Amino acid sequence: MRSIYNGHHGAHAASKEFFRGRLVDAFEVPARADYVLKALQASGLGEILPPVDHGRAPLERVHAPAYLRFIEGAYAEWLATGGEGEAFPAVWPVRSLRSDVEPKSFAARMGLYSMDSGSPLTAGTWEAAYWGAQATLTGLNLLLKDAERSAYVLTRPPGHHAGADFFGGYCFINNAAVAAQAARDAGVERVAILDVDYHHGNGTQAIFYERADVFYASIHGDPQTEFPFFLGHADERGAGAGMGFNANFPLPAGSSNELWFEAFEKALDQLNAYAPGLLIVSLGVDTYGGDPISHFKLDRPEFRRMGQALRSMQLPTLFVQEGGYATEAIGHNVVAVLQGFEDLS
Repeated sequence: MRSIYNGHHGAHAASKEFFRGRLVDAFEVPARADYVLKALQASGLGEILPPVDHGRAPLERVHAPAYLRFIEGAYAEWLATGGEGEAFPAVWPVRSLRSDVEPKSFAARMGLYSMDSGSPLTAGTWEAAYWGAQATLTGLNLLLKDAERSAYVLTRPPGHHAGADFFGGYCFINNAAVAAQAARDAGVERVAILDVDYHHGNGTQAIFYERADVFYASIHGDPQTEFPFFLGHADERGAGAGMGFNANFPLPAGSSNELWFEAFEKALDQLNAYAPGLLIVSLGVDTYGGDPISHFKLDRPEFRRMGQALRSMQLPTLFVQEGGYATEAIGHNVVAVLQGFEDLS
């Protein structure tokens, strides 16, 4: 299995974030990818490649151009307003407030294009996120053009919380969604996205919720108590043409590994019935028992078991890195999934 490494990821290096109302040291830091890279290099899994630039057009197939322009220029604008350090949203257009008019105020547009206060914009946010999408498209091309069976994309910041026109949950560009749309544009008739991150991929779900050509399935912490709170319930099955092509498996915090794998197998059953031509795995390993902001209990044997189960689907598979915040363990856990998929010890 070849990997694509976004060497630009370190340009986005937040020092602080708001976590459930408190200003704390950032959890989403460059060391996350550094530990994975080190584990990959020691694993013998295969060649590690740099991303190829596919331009802006594939991103605009998923994200609103006005939103992308904002993210690209936001930090410079923040500094021009007298801002210092990292920029945080502070006001949002919630119920009864208008969101159809883009305000002139920078603070107002920060709120218009965001969902939380936990995702600071830094000087290098656009660079890191842009090249993350390019790394994902490069990995996709290994499957579509080089006919490889699998590829892994090592990037950060993650992507699955980013919607068509908003950032949040550490996510700015939805890498899995960009890859799914690019695969459809390349002629893949049906694409499946399986999200195994502890947190529901609300952005990915929303982007494809009314479509039948991309099936989204997620196993995650119950949004009654776990971020992103306002999406990810079991009764969200799609809408319009997409009815039946969205499957959520929310589990209570502290669920056993057995319960997690029961939900995982149900998700695989639905994906197999869909018969996709390509599988994209939003690979969050914050389901690890030692993760500081999550509450499942998986460890290396379970991550390897996950990879083995994904291998049994016998599909071209693109793994895209999402969460995982126990930085010293993240590399071992990611490699365990990939080795399980490749049937390597």
